[in-house]
Amino acid sequence: QVQLVESGGGLVQAGDSLRLSCAASGRSFSSYAMGWFRQAPGKEREFVAHISRSGRNTYYADSEKGRFTISRDNAKNTVYLQMNSLKPDDTAVYYCAATTSMAVYNGRFYSSWGQGTQVTVSS
Repeated sequence: QVQLVESGGGLVQAGDSLRLSCAASGRSFSSYAMGWFRQAPGKEREFVAHISRSGRNTYYADSEKGRFTISRDNAKNTVYLQMNSLKPDDTAVYYCAATTSMAVYNGRFYSSWGQGTQVTVSS
């Protein structure tokens, strides 16, 4: 399995930007498709974005399209989530996850998870 460590979260104001990073170690990073999920207090975990093994294909939740960008650098074993025009509703713990399956949106099919990084957006 691959080990994942997120970083880059913090407290920002509405309209600001943040870039989250997820560093991977262990088995070959490029053999995993990667996803970002988030969980707000009292809410279920939800899908945010996904990127294929090569980085050619990306998928986003409707609420994030146009604001968030997922990318990866396989040479650095890192996946990123660039978040722009942040809103208070984006406040959550953000998790990166890895999958060897063809799954995109369902977190149940991701086998490795990071510990999460807190993003708080004030109004």
